[in-house]
Amino acid sequence: MHVMTKPPRTVTVRLDNHAYEIRVGAGLLAYAGEMIASLLSPKKVLIVVDSHVASIHLPSLQDSLTAANIESVVATVPAGENSKNITELLPLYDVFLNARIDRRTPLIALGGGVVGDMGGFIAATLLRGVPFVQIPTTLLSMVDASVGGKTGVNHSAGKNLIGAFHQPHLVIADVATLQTLPPRELKGGLAECIKHDIIRDGVHFSELESSIDRALSLDPDYLAELVAHNVAIKARVVETDPFEKGERAHLNFGHTFGHAIEQASNYSYSHGESVGLGMCAAAFAATELKLISPQDRSRIVSLIAKAQLPTKGMTLPTDELIRLMGFDKKVASGKIRFILPDRIGHVVIRDDVPAAVVRNALESL
Repeated sequence: MHVMTKPPRTVTVRLDNHAYEIRVGAGLLAYAGEMIASLLSPKKVLIVVDSHVASIHLPSLQDSLTAANIESVVATVPAGENSKNITELLPLYDVFLNARIDRRTPLIALGGGVVGDMGGFIAATLLRGVPFVQIPTTLLSMVDASVGGKTGVNHSAGKNLIGAFHQPHLVIADVATLQTLPPRELKGGLAECIKHDIIRDGVHFSELESSIDRALSLDPDYLAELVAHNVAIKARVVETDPFEKGERAHLNFGHTFGHAIEQASNYSYSHGESVGLGMCAAAFAATELKLISPQDRSRIVSLIAKAQLPTKGMTLPTDELIRLMGFDKKVASGKIRFILPDRIGHVVIRDDVPAAVVRNALESL
């Protein structure tokens, strides 16, 4: 059993009709039952977990629930992005609807972004909505998917095209779970950390340039600080724009290029790797449009490389990427919207990027 070394850092997300806490620290999984009991006092909870995480972290979660006198009903999905579709969800509804639940029965998603998105979608749609608790176990899901209530599954036409906004009641980010993360997954999460600083915090970007090695070496204090910093940035953006009508689009920096790369590579580039490449492409386009200096572009690319993420060497066909970008759900009124930095720490939304610049940006990879 992990011991909570320090009291958790808490970031509160305040939305018009709902506020929730994100608690960040090492060893929190052992206290999850206690936290959930004091907030929601359930007799029973539902858990969605993938086959991989179930073998590592499910026992500690269930122990903590049992200690808090909470019964758990578990549904497991195969690990990986391929599980994220409607067909894979149907057996989960069967398990949960046969478990005699009501609208107060919370659903816990234990795992990375795929499980968080699926679990959140089930929580949004089961009995028209049950309380949702997120326990992210990857850096990517801690700093990205756990904030903002976007849930969904993929469709053959694209990623996350079937979904709902469903805010969690509580997020428990136990950075001790990152010790079991494959290095590639950790680096993928760092892509979103870099993204948050490029769009909102130039000062922290400079700090990250000198301290990203502490994250790669899994320093628990540093990771807790990094996760808390990132969820605070994302929380502030989501608070101003909970349904992604305007400013929240800033969070898509690197994603318009990135989602196309992810899809065209048939997911052989991970989400984080794709976003890393997407940010390099966006920085290239911003330099061509004279929004940022070549020096800033090179700082962005260097930091992505320091996180041990790919910045070039891509062999995907440019025409296919351009076709896929046209289908991205961030397309507004027929024009592709790009989020581009005009300095490190600030971005603008542009829908007038010339096709030649988009093509050159992709070819620069």
